Amino acid sequence: MPAENIGRAARSTAWYGGDDRNTYLHRAWMRRGLPDHAFDGRPSIAIANTASDLAPCNSHLDEVAQSVKYGVYEAGGIPYNLPIPSLGETTVRTTAMLWRNMVAMTAEELLRANPVDAVVLLGACDKTIPALLMAAASVGIPAVVVPGGPMLNGSFRGETLGCGTDVWKLSEEVRAGVVDQDFFRQSESAMIRSRGTCNTMGTASTMACVTEALGMTIPGIAGVPASDSRLLQMAHETGRLAVELAHEGRTPDRIMTREAFHNAIVTLAAIGGSTNAVVHLLAIAGRLGVDLTLDDFDRIGRDVPLLVNLQPAGRYLMEDLFRAGGLHAVLGQLRDRLEPSALTVTGRPFVDTVDGAIWDPDVIRTRDEPLQEAAGLAVVRGNLAPGGAIVKPAAATPALLQHRGRAVVFDSVEDMRERIDDPDLDVDETSVLVLRGCGPRGYPGMPEVANMPLPQKLLAKGVRDMVRICDGRMSGTAYGTVVLHVAPEAAVGGLLGVVQDGDLIELDVPARTLTLHVPDEVLAMRTPPAGFTAQLAAPRRGWEQLYVSHVNQADAGADLDFLVGASGAGVLRESH
Repeated sequence: MPAENIGRAARSTAWYGGDDRNTYLHRAWMRRGLPDHAFDGRPSIAIANTASDLAPCNSHLDEVAQSVKYGVYEAGGIPYNLPIPSLGETTVRTTAMLWRNMVAMTAEELLRANPVDAVVLLGACDKTIPALLMAAASVGIPAVVVPGGPMLNGSFRGETLGCGTDVWKLSEEVRAGVVDQDFFRQSESAMIRSRGTCNTMGTASTMACVTEALGMTIPGIAGVPASDSRLLQMAHETGRLAVELAHEGRTPDRIMTREAFHNAIVTLAAIGGSTNAVVHLLAIAGRLGVDLTLDDFDRIGRDVPLLVNLQPAGRYLMEDLFRAGGLHAVLGQLRDRLEPSALTVTGRPFVDTVDGAIWDPDVIRTRDEPLQEAAGLAVVRGNLAPGGAIVKPAAATPALLQHRGRAVVFDSVEDMRERIDDPDLDVDETSVLVLRGCGPRGYPGMPEVANMPLPQKLLAKGVRDMVRICDGRMSGTAYGTVVLHVAPEAAVGGLLGVVQDGDLIELDVPARTLTLHVPDEVLAMRTPPAGFTAQLAAPRRGWEQLYVSHVNQADAGADLDFLVGASGAGVLRESH
């Protein structure tokens, strides 16, 4: 098939057009009630659908898919539901991140192998949208995203509940003896009020906003609540657009350019978005061949003000952001910081979509009165993290962003949970909690454990934050002065693996440094302790073995080395 036709309606014609035995097979088995004109060259649109009852934030996507189908039919295309493996962040063990790359690889291969001219990507929970974008980037057919949308605000006994953020907060208050266990248990039924993703600015909502900033959605869809009928309206419009994309061959590489990633990073800072967006954007860029590094996040986002007053960096929730004007009102304040050449899937410049009124200036701040003056994610480096580590100043304690303290080291998540509340643990509020063995290879998969619970004896004294360092991740709904995504991780020889209790560690976020104050000659004599190495992942078969053998470090997006880049949409050989 000529390269210029890849991604256009002619792609499915390679299956359906003709009179030989193979085209007969393709048409006959696909009819199932479809009319003859379904195979006359009109666009075949896949709906890559991550609906699953075991991924609760995605459980409503079948209804969204139906609205997409209506739009596809209305525009003259033929829609096909394409189930894609789904990942429920709160339920999947050992961590959903372990399978992000598997979902991406599965979606890529299914899109390439099938008679598909364009695809609508339906994602919601944290890893599903990144995985689908990685797949679309590598296969290269026209694609557009419909985010599943956040749930409605929760409340309990007259107080607003932010899912995720208030889990961390309430659980610490229970451990401190401030909140009783009965209150904690009863609040559980009130936190998840409706369908949809976390209602805080967690990873799911962050990725919805960032995906719109990349240009990969119709304008205005990011942040529309899952229960709002306007989400179905926009899904219908997206179905119509998918047919247009197939006709015009508007592929992801034309949309997700370096300029689009610039806009995504500005957005990430302005909304106080999740640190997880870093590994996802790096992985997506790697599929496209876009030169994106950790330093770009620091350089572009460093001086961007925080304008969205949402948990965990602020007060409100996603439903409030939507009623206050949404993402377009936020970015309308920062229009001059956006790259004007970046396009959306509609073919229009992204900057032309972001003018919007602010209807509640406490939820969406103006540029003159931001929540914080500079809110971009900080990249710190030093002998403890030569490849870089991430800090989220917007969700940290300002006084701890420059801090020196003695290390209290945990060799694994299990070790931390066993000892963190030991009354004899040698720790005080100036200590630096270090958790290792939680990186891509060591765990495996980078679990969301970096926001370690604080020692109970310090909680009882009123301490609510400490400097914590980890080679894993934390939930986008979490908060605290947490240094995470340390690269290289301890499992592959990073110095995190030889830190000892009592070592002096210095964090200086304004200077962008993270330093282990131990002489080089002393460090050269140390070896990782047996208690640490015994906990490292050593799978013998299956996906985990493949993952551990090939996963890149966090600073490269934690993709598998053999999946970086693209293979295109061409399939040259027949099946029969």
